[in-house]
Amino acid sequence: MAIFLGPATSPRTTEAFAQPVRMTGPEGPWERVREAVERHGSVVVHAQLGDWLPRDLEAPGLRGLLGRDFARFQAMTHPQIRARFVASRLLLKHVACAVIEASPESVELAYKPGGRPYLRGLDQIDISLSHTEDLLLVGLTRRGWIGVDAEAKDRPMLGLGTENQVCTPYERRTLAQIAEERRNAALVRLWTLKEAYSKAIGQGMRFRFTEFGFGPQGRDVQVLRPDGSPGTGEEWTFHTCLVDRAYTVSVALFDAGFGDTNDTAAATMLDAGLIEALVSGDGGTSPEPREPRVPDGPGATDSGPHVAGPDRPRHGPVPDGPRHGPGPEGPRHGEPEGPRHGEGEARGG
Repeated sequence: MAIFLGPATSPRTTEAFAQPVRMTGPEGPWERVREAVERHGSVVVHAQLGDWLPRDLEAPGLRGLLGRDFARFQAMTHPQIRARFVASRLLLKHVACAVIEASPESVELAYKPGGRPYLRGLDQIDISLSHTEDLLLVGLTRRGWIGVDAEAKDRPMLGLGTENQVCTPYERRTLAQIAEERRNAALVRLWTLKEAYSKAIGQGMRFRFTEFGFGPQGRDVQVLRPDGSPGTGEEWTFHTCLVDRAYTVSVALFDAGFGDTNDTAAATMLDAGLIEALVSGDGGTSPEPREPRVPDGPGATDSGPHVAGPDRPRHGPVPDGPRHGPGPEGPRHGEPEGPRHGEGEARGG
């Protein structure tokens, strides 16, 4: 069950986001996922780890499902990391394949510098992955870029120095005006919004969380500069909801301005040679996807830096430099054998 927080009645929000879809296993049903993408151009799917964890991690069919990720999986030794890795990749592949009308074995996941996953050869589709505790979360869009993030709604953050390490001056002032019993939840919301945005722009830990922020609930959400002035325009849409009454989930969506891609079937999006390479499992000769040329949106201002990162152009007040200061649990650079939250470029996944 997903409960929307913030301006759910905003026309822009309701147009951009469907209610997150719960998926209890590979069998589906997948109609709600396809319907959400058909109507909104995007979908967010959530699941429980146990619903997607194969009973036998040594089953022969797992190699075909994981593809080139199978070698990475075999090198893992920590049981919890292995479980999250397999379950999250299977969910991600099944969500994508439900939309592009292909089998999970025929689609290959690849990773950009920093760990951001993408569908090899399917640059009309953007994906994002997050996981925390037993929650798995996948975002997919055919409109531009997407980033998703999840945290336990009651994760302790307040009073641990987190405000000074990840919040802008404007956000700190805003938090101070919120009732104390709701302040930690508000900080968790800000954290997930920042993680989702950092994933969507492909920058992750390459910039400071204190250099961009978000406003309080109850208004249309946009990226703000440290002083609270607007940093992005209508090309960006954000939303936060409560999933399973236990997790705060945020989504960042960038509309690249190319219009909707109605035809997402793999057979028509891919050329015949690439389809053959993917089906045969020979991912090594597949071409890297092209990064779309993204013009400055109507809200992109000239006063703030727009520095192109290695993955995609930046939009909004995001200066260069690493993010400073650990989160409430210390630096979250991933676990010994993989990122804690699914995308290695971001702290929270």
